[in-house]
This record gives sequence, structure tokens and C-alpha cells, in this order.
Amino acid sequence: MIEALRVTSGIEQILLGIALLLLLSIIASKASGRLGVPALLVFLGLGMLAGSEGIGRIEFNDARLAQSLGVAALAFILFAGGLETNWIFVRRSVWRSASLSTIGVLLTAVIVAWFASAFLDFTPAEGFLLGAIVSSTDAAAVFSILRSRGVRLDEEVASTLELESGSNDPMAVFMTMAAIQILQTAELPMGMLAVAFVREMSFGAILGVAAGFLAVRMLNRVQLEYDGLYPVLTIAVVMLTYGLTNMAGGNGFLAVYLTGIVMGNRNFIQRRTLTRFHDGIAWLMQIAMFLTLGLLVYPSQLLPVAGVSLALAAALMLVARPVAVFLGLIGARLDLREKTFIAWVGLRGAVPIILATFPLLAAVPKSATIFNIVFFVVLTSVVIQGMSIPLVARWLHVDVAKVADRSPSLPALGSRSDSSLVTLEVRPESPAARRRIVELQDWPREAFILVIYRGNEFFVPTGATMLEPGDRLIVLTSKETVDRLRAIAGQLSPA
Repeated sequence: MIEALRVTSGIEQILLGIALLLLLSIIASKASGRLGVPALLVFLGLGMLAGSEGIGRIEFNDARLAQSLGVAALAFILFAGGLETNWIFVRRSVWRSASLSTIGVLLTAVIVAWFASAFLDFTPAEGFLLGAIVSSTDAAAVFSILRSRGVRLDEEVASTLELESGSNDPMAVFMTMAAIQILQTAELPMGMLAVAFVREMSFGAILGVAAGFLAVRMLNRVQLEYDGLYPVLTIAVVMLTYGLTNMAGGNGFLAVYLTGIVMGNRNFIQRRTLTRFHDGIAWLMQIAMFLTLGLLVYPSQLLPVAGVSLALAAALMLVARPVAVFLGLIGARLDLREKTFIAWVGLRGAVPIILATFPLLAAVPKSATIFNIVFFVVLTSVVIQGMSIPLVARWLHVDVAKVADRSPSLPALGSRSDSSLVTLEVRPESPAARRRIVELQDWPREAFILVIYRGNEFFVPTGATMLEPGDRLIVLTSKETVDRLRAIAGQLSPA
């Protein structure tokens, strides 16, 4: 009986296969970092090798499952990206990034649509669908290359790219759905389209920001008995935010991204632990998503569309993206070299492939051709643009000397020449008295409380630690934050 169950269940083989693919992806990503090859390309390649036409011979053609997995993965990836976004670092780039995420994405789609209808065998509506699908960029692959090859961008350029790539997916999703509806109904009034756009973006923004503040308040008040439940709670926050926003008619992707930004720039219990946890979840989601998309494609079907795909990729990289960037950045305080680099870093990633599954499921004409073209365009973009980013950055002189990370960890701060240890005594009348550390929203992010002396005892604090009058705090901080610390606690002296 037991042997029969073991044979028929097949769960062992499934788990073994998943484990092997994950291990191969991790090992390959380490090698890809040294070679300057985007991890995205490695994961997609492994998926194709494991697929029905590869050595793995895994039969997989469930576009709906791939789409569902991709949507869920994108929600967690965007949340993790928002969680690690330093608002102080990117706030000066908000309007530039917003312009690229809306006007830039729209211009990209329109130019690709014109090219596809004028030079390829597509109607204007089909061309717009194709343009909408490939209109958004991928940040994860770009910055993995920059970090692995030691390229450090100027703050203005880096913040613009980071915020743009994290916020342009909602626009691409909206345009793709609108294009599918146009193809299915043959009409879609512009007024209705404008109203739908405003509703989705405004609801997504409002609900995302609200969810972020509520999540921080809940994390600081709930006081769970087990630390392991806090990651589970934040997973629920991501799913609730995405699901409720979509049900309310908003854009769930924008909502979860803004929820992450709000939470990442507030103090809450186990903030560092949860940030690392969601970084790991984001990597798991990326690997699962790229492997699944690689399994979904048939390499033999890519060859017939190779010529069309290369022509479209060239139009996208050399015409559509540059025009969108230069028009979208009119008036921005960026010089020609910086705008040119931003135009080149229009790297396409997983989002276009996921969006290409939407017309497949909607049975749109030429949907299979569109999917194969999009997959080929993504591969071309990753290989040509992705691998050339470090070279182009140095050629345009937009890379700068390596500096400390903008959100320094404790070792990074400790290596700074202007950092020092100070003793901070909590006075009864100070704002910090009788408050938990996590509630000190004015506390500088560059200041780390290492030890607290209370009477004759000392201990390492956590975010939930209540500060009492008379507590002496050993703080590692930079010199420019000393006055702010004195205002919060009341008395400061060298450690």
C-alpha cells in the first residue's frame, strides 16, 4: 500500500525537479555575475533547457498558470523593490521618473505600433498591442549588472532609472488590457479609456499609500508572540493590498510598490529582518517566474520570427526608447550624456513576457506570433543592452567612484572617516523618553543604537525596546547627525 502511494503520487519527482532547478539557477547566477551576464538570461535559458524541446523534456504549455505565477511574482518583486527604495535618494527624481513611466511608456508603445504596422505584417491595433507589451523596462537585471561589474552611477541617473523601472509596469499593464479590448470589441472610446486610466492609477496610489501606513502601524502595535510570524504578516499585507486594490478597480502593481516605499521609509519592528526576508522572496519569485516562462516557450518557434523580432528590437532600442526618453525628460536637469545612457538602459525583462500571455488567453489573432516575438525581443535586449551597460556607462562617463551605499549597513557606516561612537542619555523631558525605538520616526537612519545601559545592566536593543529616562545609549553615527540626536534625547557626550 505504502509503495503504491509512493509510486502514484509523483510528488517526490516534482520536488526533486524543483530543487534541482533552483540549485542550478543559484549556481548559474553566481557565474553570470562574474561574466556580466544578466541573471534573467540565465534563468530563462535554464527554463528553455528544461522544457519540452530541451534536455529536461518537461512538457509545459499552461499559459494561464504561467500568467498567474507571473502576476503573483511581480507583486512580491515590486513590494521588495519599494521596501528597499530610499525616499531621500529618489525624491528629486519623482517627476522625471513619473514622466518616463507614463509619457515615456506611451510614446514607446506608439512608435513600436507605427513601426509594426508600417514595416511588418500587423494592423495598427495589433501593433499597439505589441508596443504596449514591450513598453516597460526591467530594473533588476540592470542593477545586478552594475553591481557585479563595479559600475556606480551618478545619483541623479541611478535614482531616475530605479524609480522609473519600478513604477512603469502599471502603465504597460493598463495599455495591454486596453489594446486587447480594442481588438476584441473593435472600439474603445478615448473618454472611457482616460477615465479608466485615472481610476486605476489614483485608486492604486491612494490604496497603496494607505496600506503602507496601516501595515507599519499594525506591525508596531500587534506584538506577536513569535518572531517568525512577522514575515507571514507582511506576506499577507502584499496579497491583501494587491487583491483589494484590483477588486476596487485600482492598479494592484502600483499599490504594492507604493506600499513597499511607504514601509521602507518608516520605522517598524524587525525592519531589517523583514527587508532581507522579502529580498529573498523576490529572488525566489524571479527564479520561479523566469524558469516558468522559459518552460512555456518552444525554441523551434523562435526561428521563424527571428528576422521580424530583430527588426523590432532594433526599432525599440535605437528609435522608440531614445525618442521616449528625450521627449519625456524635456526640462530635466540632466545633460546629453546622462539622457543618452538612460535611453540605452531600456532593458526589457519578465514583464513583457508575462504581458504576452494575456492575448494568448484572450485568443487574440496572432497572439502566438506576438508571444514568440516578444520573447525574442526580450532575449535580444538582455544580450545586447544588458551586457553592454558597463561599457556604455564608462564610454559616456556617467560612472562615478565607488562610494558608501546610500542606506549604509553598520559596517559601511563604521568605515566612514566622519563616523564616531557617542553616548546619548535619555532625559525625562526628551521626546524619546517612554517611547519604543521603532516609534522614533525622527531618529536618523544613519544612527545605530549598539548597546543600552540601564542601571548596572546593559543589553542590545530591538525595535520594540522601550526607552526609559536615565538610559544611556551607545550610538554609532556620523557627525552631521549629532545635533539631531541631541534634540531627540537631550544630552550627548563622547563614548
